[in-house]
Amino acid sequence: MSDSESVQNAEDAVEEKLQTFIDAVADSESYQEFIEVNKQLESDPKAMELLDEYRQKQQQMQQGFDQELMAELQEIQTELSENKTIQQHREAQSALVELLQETNDVISEPIGMEFAQSSGGGCC
Repeated sequence: MSDSESVQNAEDAVEEKLQTFIDAVADSESYQEFIEVNKQLESDPKAMELLDEYRQKQQQMQQGFDQELMAELQEIQTELSENKTIQQHREAQSALVELLQETNDVISEPIGMEFAQSSGGGCC
């Protein structure tokens, strides 16, 4: 077996194991819960309206600080924190992020570098 065949076999094995990993994440309770609550969020008009309003106010704040706008933003934040659908989404998202961080840590340790770290862009 040539060196290039050996490298290709190793790369094929990585691709196969990567697909197994992807399937395992997709089958995980954390991911499935996130998908379910994401659907619930998208079908909740009040929650979506609150999120849209919050994003709009944030964009307005980036254009310039305004005390009245800040008060409106804080009021919307309170409504967001009291909305059950949004809270369930945040909790599910946090659980999924935690799972992905743990997998990143497990992969990073043996290779001696941060696995999910951005390399800072490409060549082009």
